[in-house]
This record gives sequence, C-alpha cells and structure tokens, in this order.
Amino acid sequence: MSSKQNSTADTTQNMITIDELIEEFEFLDDWEERCDFLIDLGFELPAMPESEKTEANRVHGCQSMVWLTTELKNTEGQNVLHINADSDALIVKGLIAVLLAIYNDKTPEEILNTDVRQYFSQLQLDKYLSSQRKNGLFGMVERVQIEAKQLAEGI
Repeated sequence: MSSKQNSTADTTQNMITIDELIEEFEFLDDWEERCDFLIDLGFELPAMPESEKTEANRVHGCQSMVWLTTELKNTEGQNVLHINADSDALIVKGLIAVLLAIYNDKTPEEILNTDVRQYFSQLQLDKYLSSQRKNGLFGMVERVQIEAKQLAEGI
C-alpha cells in the first residue's frame, strides 16, 4: 500500500460516525439545514486520486459522476473493507460521507448485516431525496454490498 493510501485511511478515521450523524440530524430543524450539513460533510471527504477516477471505478445508476474503490485491510486482527469515493456533485459527496459513516472500515459480515434502509429512514433521506438521488445512493450501497459479499466468500 502506498503512503498516499495510508494518509487517506488516516483521514477517514476522523470522519463522522453514523450515531453522530443521526444525532446531528435530530438537532437540525429542517431539510435545508440537513442538506447544508451534508454538503459540509462532503467537503471533509478525503481526496480521491485522479488516477482512481476511472470507468472501472464509476458507480453506474448515479445522476452525477461517482467513483468508488474498496480495499480489504487488516485492522486490529480483523479484515475490514476500506472505502474511498468521490463525486462531481456537492450533495452526492455528502451522501458518500453518509455511506462511509455506515460502512467504512467494517467487516464484510457487518456490512452485509447492516440495515441501511433503517439508517436512511432515520436520516429522512428516503423522504427528501429525489428518486434519481435515491437510485444513485442505492447504486453505491449495492456496489459496497457486492464487494463485501465477494470478500466474505473469499475469506
């Protein structure tokens, strides 16, 4: 693994957790404030190297351009899936931050056993996102779950 990847991994460890995200959303009064918060989260995403923004890493089904890579890492004796993603759209970068809060650095089994729809419901993403944004978000979820399933079967 290159040092660039190590610095990316270190950066994502400082990202918001799903529990912190839910708590923050409960504090915010309306969708506009939540949307602004999501955009702010997107600015905190670690940079994805341009070399990884390839067709092979692109998530299809998204209205915006989204690239997603995964890497199996051994952390504290457990194999976990490390996710790096980026988009050309600010709100989608925020949705990537939500995805990372839910899935990043979890074991493939934890990913496959996570009820992501419950989190999206708690955050009211199912209520306020356009159908195109929801499709894109679930495209990212599906991609992570496929990678987790392949890794779980291969471990």
